[in-house]
Amino acid sequence: MSNKLIISSDSHVVEPPDLWTDRMDPKYGDRIPHLVTGEPFDQWFCDGEGVGVLGGISQAGKRYSNPEDITLEGSFADVPPGGYNPHAHVQDLDVDGVYADVLYPSIGLNLYAIPDPVFIRDVFAAYNDWLAEFCNTYPNRLKGIAMLLLDDDIEAGISELKRSAEMGLCGAMIPVFPRSHETYDSPIYEPFWAAAHEMKIPLSLHTGTNRPGSTLMRTEGEVTQTGVDRSNTDYWVRMSMGHMIFSGIFERYPTLKVVNVEHDLAWIPYYMQRMDVTYIERPTQATYRFKDGMVPSDFMRRNIYHSFQDDGLGIRDRDIIGLDKLVWASDYPHAESTFPESQRVLNKILDGVSDDEREMIVARNCAELYNLN
Repeated sequence: MSNKLIISSDSHVVEPPDLWTDRMDPKYGDRIPHLVTGEPFDQWFCDGEGVGVLGGISQAGKRYSNPEDITLEGSFADVPPGGYNPHAHVQDLDVDGVYADVLYPSIGLNLYAIPDPVFIRDVFAAYNDWLAEFCNTYPNRLKGIAMLLLDDDIEAGISELKRSAEMGLCGAMIPVFPRSHETYDSPIYEPFWAAAHEMKIPLSLHTGTNRPGSTLMRTEGEVTQTGVDRSNTDYWVRMSMGHMIFSGIFERYPTLKVVNVEHDLAWIPYYMQRMDVTYIERPTQATYRFKDGMVPSDFMRRNIYHSFQDDGLGIRDRDIIGLDKLVWASDYPHAESTFPESQRVLNKILDGVSDDEREMIVARNCAELYNLN
């Protein structure tokens, strides 16, 4: 495969230690996200809490060479320069045979778990500024996804959505699941869906971005995740997509695009079937009735894209999920990344897939989703 034909829909930057300290109001003091170096590992802190270590976000390629050596702990010195330097990032794209990347945060994903919405909005705004500068170094090859917070100030979320788009960011990420007493079928979010629809900005639901109270990944002030947690991360995105579909959001905003990020594919056909069966057989529970004979799976195929890495099982069911909604991702430079083996991985999981379908999955779908040239 030629790198001119490949776009990764989900790669990452690794935030440099001075990102937030140089860009936020000093009034926040040590609440500002900052890296604490030391033995036996470096750790990020925010608002007085440990919010992340570096091992899992900095060991690309080790899954192929030494998977037994992958650890959650790590040092910033071990982060590949491509994680935080745009020139080195593009060089690694060339190594991996990838032309362009759509970029998400690394430690920033965990910051959705910080409760204070006023503070976190300022944190996200500083990140969005930095990311826009990072991407503008290679505007045709690096595309950024803004971090947004909604909570009880939807207008603030809309304002940052507009500001991010004006800076050139091509999409926006909202929590994969909101605070525990909220769900995305609530009327409070209606102005936000309308704004994203009008502005034609895709919205991402990325794994691990739950707001406080909606997940059990926090123990004694530290972000934790068990094997059971990780094996069931698709639970939260299923709930949010279901709330959006069953409440008619995609009927009211037919061109609104949502991206299901880093949850892979194979579970989707069953979920689509369960939603349809529930809609048909349980109208007292699925009370919103769609027009023109539509069922939930129709909105999945029309409005929701799915980012995946190496899920060959899901590729087998691509016609059920929706071929034009599959977007491949390398997840560079995280430990689960396909870098630097992306070409081999793609040739394996796309074995037997026609050339036209391959082009859709590795490039065209993502280009159309984000209106890339």
